[in-house]
Amino acid sequence: MVKFMRHFTSVMIVLVFSLLLPCHIALAADNLEITAHSAILMDAHTGQILYKKNAFNPVPPASTTKIATALLALEIGDLQSVVTVSERAARVGESSMHLTAGEQLTLEQLLTGALVRSGNDACVAIAEHLAGSEDLFVQLVNNRLNFLGAESTNFINTNGLPVRGHVTSAHDLALITRYALANPTFSKLVGTRYAVIHGPHQWTHELTNTNKLLWNYPGTTGVKTGTTNEAGQCLVASATRDGRCLIAVVLHSSNRYQDSIKILEYGFNSFNPVTVIEKGEIIKRITVTEGDINRLPLVADRSVVFLRHQGEDLHLEKKFVCKPSMTAPIRAGSKLGQVLVFNEGKVVGYANLVTETSVKNNSSSIPFASITFLNRLISSKK
Repeated sequence: MVKFMRHFTSVMIVLVFSLLLPCHIALAADNLEITAHSAILMDAHTGQILYKKNAFNPVPPASTTKIATALLALEIGDLQSVVTVSERAARVGESSMHLTAGEQLTLEQLLTGALVRSGNDACVAIAEHLAGSEDLFVQLVNNRLNFLGAESTNFINTNGLPVRGHVTSAHDLALITRYALANPTFSKLVGTRYAVIHGPHQWTHELTNTNKLLWNYPGTTGVKTGTTNEAGQCLVASATRDGRCLIAVVLHSSNRYQDSIKILEYGFNSFNPVTVIEKGEIIKRITVTEGDINRLPLVADRSVVFLRHQGEDLHLEKKFVCKPSMTAPIRAGSKLGQVLVFNEGKVVGYANLVTETSVKNNSSSIPFASITFLNRLISSKK
């Protein structure tokens, strides 16, 4: 069993890394006209791509960069730690919180300034606090994003101010945002319309979110705007409806809000969820040797839902990664395999196969050591 688990673990690592990348199944929206040069629509729960336009082209992202800065800060930082703003951070221009050198705020307050007000100065202060310098922090960001599968991304700074080589793609931003939205603090901050931060000497920073969809499109939950001459109008937007959450990204747009609304409406109105696997459903049964039962059911640890475009014919197929038999004992809750769901040869979802009950060893054989002890005991009685 040990040998199998080692082999199974190696297989699972390969599968998990492959599944970090969302399935690239996207139907063309013939009547969907948008001004953005690059765009994508992704289901936040499954990673399924519902629409794409030049989605993998590396382009300048402007302040949508701050999504990645906030993600890493939330993962490695203490929200209540006190940050002292440096002169370098305070001098950063363009979109700003208007921080002053020597001002002390918590990491959480600076993240609020970065995500709500789009403060470039806040991003530099965060980076210097967590890594000692902005350059080192950006290296950490790039390493983290590469691990997530953001293959078109290379960041040079923390805030998206124009610099040659600072690029990402619509696909990568959707991927990063999908992961970031799973963090409750990030999700709360990007959905905040107004915030007031109290600094020293009775100073206050009154912040209004730059994302106008929070007011203008029902169901909007975030995420981040960005604007430079090089990048044009950029927007990463998330919205929920009927239990579904979609992420829309538009880059180098002439009307980012209208473009985003068009894409989101397309996703909500043109796709219907199809439940392929129910959580707790018995997917497979395996043979058990030396156990108190001979056959063990394996159930799915999650539901697998696929969004079907209206009128689309599905060609779903399930494939199993699982040993056909196991030797007892087996603990309840053990992960013994996976079921992969394919549509037209592309992975569209998966579930782990787990045991709901334990299996006891029911072997009637007596260990050799016990036989030896009994023989000695019998001999001593003679």
